[in-house]
Amino acid sequence: MSQTPFGVEIWRGGVTPWQCDEMGHMNVQFYLAIATEGMAGLAAALGLPHAYSPGASSTILAREHHVRFLKEARPGVGLVMTGGVLSIGESDAVLLQLLFHASGEPAAAITTRVVHVTPGELKAFPWTRSTLSLAEGLMIDAPDYAKPRGVSTAPVVTGASLKAAEALGLPVTAAGSLGPADCDAFGRMRPEQVLARIYSTVGHVFSKSQAQALAAAPELKGRLGGAAVEYRAIYHAWGKAGDRLQMRSGHRALTPKSRSLVHWLLDPTSGRPWVTAEIVSLFLDLQERRSLTMPEAVFAAMSVDLVPGLEL
Repeated sequence: MSQTPFGVEIWRGGVTPWQCDEMGHMNVQFYLAIATEGMAGLAAALGLPHAYSPGASSTILAREHHVRFLKEARPGVGLVMTGGVLSIGESDAVLLQLLFHASGEPAAAITTRVVHVTPGELKAFPWTRSTLSLAEGLMIDAPDYAKPRGVSTAPVVTGASLKAAEALGLPVTAAGSLGPADCDAFGRMRPEQVLARIYSTVGHVFSKSQAQALAAAPELKGRLGGAAVEYRAIYHAWGKAGDRLQMRSGHRALTPKSRSLVHWLLDPTSGRPWVTAEIVSLFLDLQERRSLTMPEAVFAAMSVDLVPGLEL
């Protein structure tokens, strides 16, 4: 593995057309798919080359993700990911993965809070001395563009549940179940599945306000889009193949430049949360490929049901 100022190179590849959405750029779920692949490389650099193999004696489990989406990636571009350690404790760590365009421009920054666990019971236990020693050589500082900007990363005690969603009036925005392809080598849901389900909510949570904006400004037809810029996910439990999922979503904020939504991915059988997440997206001018500030009259015409106090 080659050493860089931002750790070691842990992934290299590119963007395919099938990874892109109607905005013409790589869909958000694939940033985390790349990070999941890259985490195996970072684990190897920490002396755990088989951490994500079915027969592993220990693995590295994500407890929380924070992602800054920095520069869109369109079909055909090359991407490179590096990884390093921001901090490490007795059995936990904070890891940073940076995704760069081949030109060297940052594409995304993924900060992951992880814990060293047994693969089956997910019981935390200490890192080995070898891993702690290797981690010293992988310590890096987070660049400013990787740090939180639009979402809080304060500790959370979630109140998410099916009962709470009903009480808040949060609508069902996605529902389904996990298949084998949605899960990792241990049979647990892959983190990118959360973003995949969030993406599938767009037609439900954006359609009304989008239609209102276009009615107020017909000239935006074919030009009005959106781009995620920041994301936080907290993993409370891990679904397996066959488990059902239900997404409940609500707007936390809407401004002329952006919107923020909180999503609760719930187990509709037990009512407990699998994952709680927040995503911030900018309005995007698809012709000029830049962020868009809604004119005052257009923003005034848009309406969403804000949910006061909606938390992760």
